[in-house]
Amino acid sequence: MNDISLTSTIACPNCGKETKENMPKDSCQYFWECPHCGELLKAKQGDCCVFCSYGDHSCPPVQREKDRC
Repeated sequence: MNDISLTSTIACPNCGKETKENMPKDSCQYFWECPHCGELLKAKQGDCCVFCSYGDHSCPPVQREKDRC
């Protein structure tokens, strides 16, 4: 079983800036506001959260599910 990452770097599609964020351990985060430009991001259709849509790591619940496969 792989280690679960609790941080993800989100790349804002509006301004292109990257921000390292802590992720919730047991839930998904559907919205995220970019601290650089103020753009409110929401998860893309088919993704459970902004980390799965815009981050370099999926959220912990998705990471755990992938480990089970």
